[in-house]
Amino acid sequence: MSRTGAGLEGAGLEGSVSVRLRTAGGRVRAVSVRVRRPVVARALCGRTPDEAMRLVPLLFSLCGTAQSLAALEALEDALGLDARPHTAARALLAEAEAATNHAWQVLMDWPARLGEAPQPRELAGLRSAAAAIHPALYPARDGLRLGGGSLRPDRATLTAAIAALREGVERTVFAGPAPTDKAELERWADAGATPAARLMRRLLTPGIAGFGACGVPALEPYPAGWFGERLSADAAFSENPRQNGAPAHTGPLARRTAHPLVAALLARHGSGLAAHAAARLVELAGVAERLASWADRLDDAEPAPDTGATRRGAGSGVMETARGRLAHWLRLEDSRIADYRIAAPTEWNFAADGPLAQGLDGTATDAALAERTGLLVAALDPCVASTITIQDED
Repeated sequence: MSRTGAGLEGAGLEGSVSVRLRTAGGRVRAVSVRVRRPVVARALCGRTPDEAMRLVPLLFSLCGTAQSLAALEALEDALGLDARPHTAARALLAEAEAATNHAWQVLMDWPARLGEAPQPRELAGLRSAAAAIHPALYPARDGLRLGGGSLRPDRATLTAAIAALREGVERTVFAGPAPTDKAELERWADAGATPAARLMRRLLTPGIAGFGACGVPALEPYPAGWFGERLSADAAFSENPRQNGAPAHTGPLARRTAHPLVAALLARHGSGLAAHAAARLVELAGVAERLASWADRLDDAEPAPDTGATRRGAGSGVMETARGRLAHWLRLEDSRIADYRIAAPTEWNFAADGPLAQGLDGTATDAALAERTGLLVAALDPCVASTITIQDED
């Protein structure tokens, strides 16, 4: 007998994941996880750096800003461009995009999983606030160019955009202040004032809270050079990345392990559904504070001067996205990209022996197994379509 379910978004350039579970005797006896994704980095080979930067946003419909920023960092590294004066502005752009991606899952995906109506209007409000940040930093909207654009922060507009994000998250996701510890989370979930609270209430129930927990460690926040060394040495690292020769998980849970609320859930339930969902909520709750912190570090800046001295070399870039740590590496020859490799969060979280596979192996089976598996897939990476097939040998 087999049961199949599909994710909420269709497959595209972001790829898809297929999960096949073989069950017998009331347990999952074998797990197969396969990722299908076009190797879009090949489309950048043979391009000049400027051509590549025009193409990257077109190749990546999801996390496009983070992909562009990682590509910028890698190209600037290879070209010897010093764009450090733009660090704070780029962090603001990345945080704003991550917030809207988190909001998509919480306002669109989570209600649908409860059988409730998604909230596109609320999501549009948050996206509008986030979209105001780029022109408030770079009036010419040239922030995603090599060496950085002409940075002229409009502090009043930035403050208003950050305030709108804060208010929107508190109102639509939490219906008030966000919970800061386990007891507050449980009270908030029990009250069920928003779809996010109602889903969290469900994920905190026994038998579900720890679903998917496993011993796969978090990916450490390695710098770009760590990824560059491995991507350059082994093309297979893109498809099968390893940390100390073993799998790792990346994303909100890896980043927020030390947060008191997340730490309490990890201690009680392990790295299962409850901890994953809570970590995403923690990131959403803290986005305005992180944006304000980066905004305080802003100064006017000009594009980094291009001396044209370096036209052969390699470079790497790294960026945090809503779904995890993203790394780019490239090699230039004669002012064109000769090789380009990417290690994306999807390949970490959906490795054949990664957190999804290990979290499902040996779990008890019942009529809700496919649904819980879909929740775990979305917790690890909400941006890819998924197909789940269960083969019951009994």
